[in-house]
Amino acid sequence: MSRAGALALVESPAQLLNVIELGFHDTELGDMPIAVLAPTAGPTRTQLRATMALARQAGHEVTWYEPRIGGASVARTIRALAGELGGVERLVVGDPFSGVMQVIISISRSVEVTIVDDGTATLEFARQWTSGEHLSRWHQVATPQQRRHIATLARDQIAGSARRRLSPTVGCRLRVFTCMPVDLPKVEVLRNDYAWVRDRYGPPELRPGADLVGTSLVESGVLRAEGYLTGVESLVQSRNVSRYFAHRKEADWKLDLVARMGVEVVRPALPLELVARRGPTGRSILSFASTVVHTLPVVLAGTGIEVSVCDIGSGWYSPLVNLHADQFLGNVSASARRSHGLAAVAC
Repeated sequence: MSRAGALALVESPAQLLNVIELGFHDTELGDMPIAVLAPTAGPTRTQLRATMALARQAGHEVTWYEPRIGGASVARTIRALAGELGGVERLVVGDPFSGVMQVIISISRSVEVTIVDDGTATLEFARQWTSGEHLSRWHQVATPQQRRHIATLARDQIAGSARRRLSPTVGCRLRVFTCMPVDLPKVEVLRNDYAWVRDRYGPPELRPGADLVGTSLVESGVLRAEGYLTGVESLVQSRNVSRYFAHRKEADWKLDLVARMGVEVVRPALPLELVARRGPTGRSILSFASTVVHTLPVVLAGTGIEVSVCDIGSGWYSPLVNLHADQFLGNVSASARRSHGLAAVAC
């Protein structure tokens, strides 16, 4: 199939990196054009700009869109993409839970849709797809009043339409490109082994001490700040942590408190898979339940760097979070230990 018959839509640096990896993995997609549907958050935009440069070096034509600036911005973006979408037979999308992505999927007539791994959301997508549920994020919490709100109802309708559009009953072939341990009925699962990153960079120079990977679970309302920061301080003291790699969505006030623990706080300019592979990197990397406990063992295989997963204390959870969050994050950690033989670290 020609290059003109494919289009990738991404919203995050990790999605963009995975599109590069997919093009390296699937030669028929090759240097497919990429549309970046930019978020509003500053650090994410900064990482996206830096990763775009790598995508262009890999041969992709990358275009930046602003679907979240102003009330009619999504409609403007759809109109801008309309010409390309009309001739697209193979659509590559980043996050299946994104409202903007779901709108585009629902109006697309592509015969093949490939979802590139956007972290732990892939595991929840697999569960919801198998059980026939509408697509919604695992940590989304809404009150009964919010559920009755017209905007929420419209969003549910779009999500349902997107899911029906991805159904094999309408002739759409669905593929998932991921390094996560998923098995989906009637869906082709392509394994992302980060071959492009491993071929292009590394192995990294090793530095003494441990690197700790931060999480935005406090910012998303899943964890209480006090519990999380207590756990981080325990790891800093017991595991010789010298650097803290901040998640792009972490708040400055929280990172200031982490820095006061005597560690260097780093806001990576690129996805952590690239940063860790390029180095220098600590001989040990610690992370709470997140994407990287699945991606970094693959990216850093054979480098001598040990990746470990840190337990989340039961008392850290926000009172608004239901039991499913604990079960979901526990599954992320357990599956990483099974798949990659990672050690578990108590805080």
